[in-house]
Amino acid sequence: MEFMNLPNSLTLTRIVLIPLFVLSVIYGRYDYALLLFLIAALTDMFDGLIARLRNQKTALGTLLDPLADKFLLVTSFILFSLYDKVPVWLTIAIISRDVIVVTGWIILYLVAHTAKVEPSRLGKTAIALQLILICYILLRTNIPGLPDFLTYLMWSTAFFTIVSGLHYIYKGLPQTNA
Repeated sequence: MEFMNLPNSLTLTRIVLIPLFVLSVIYGRYDYALLLFLIAALTDMFDGLIARLRNQKTALGTLLDPLADKFLLVTSFILFSLYDKVPVWLTIAIISRDVIVVTGWIILYLVAHTAKVEPSRLGKTAIALQLILICYILLRTNIPGLPDFLTYLMWSTAFFTIVSGLHYIYKGLPQTNA
């Protein structure tokens, strides 16, 4: 089965870890939540790297990898908003950006008959900052004496999330011949 290569297995592992992560947070086991989130973040880093190095890119992986990222991050931000670990406005900004990107992708597919959207550096930076923010919150929850960079991380995450959403709109509009 060509579609079940190592990169796709790592992506599926990330998806399977999400409910375990949610349960860990709900039951106040932030030590487990941190471990599960770190494993999920590492699978995100390695699935793409391995796919490129071993030339194991698949259509399934191209679709599943960004979905797994969205599932993990959106779930994390919604959950952390409910537990007052991140402000609701930040979660709304993150979800709104994702809705804009996915809606733009659908419009591009319907209008221009292309589904090829390359991730931008701004988009990758936004995702990386979102991952770092969740990791940092979990680290601070487990190790209370850590320096307080929360406000800085939240505003940086918000900035890059919003700017990357606008950048995707800027890149996508010309492709629709609007």
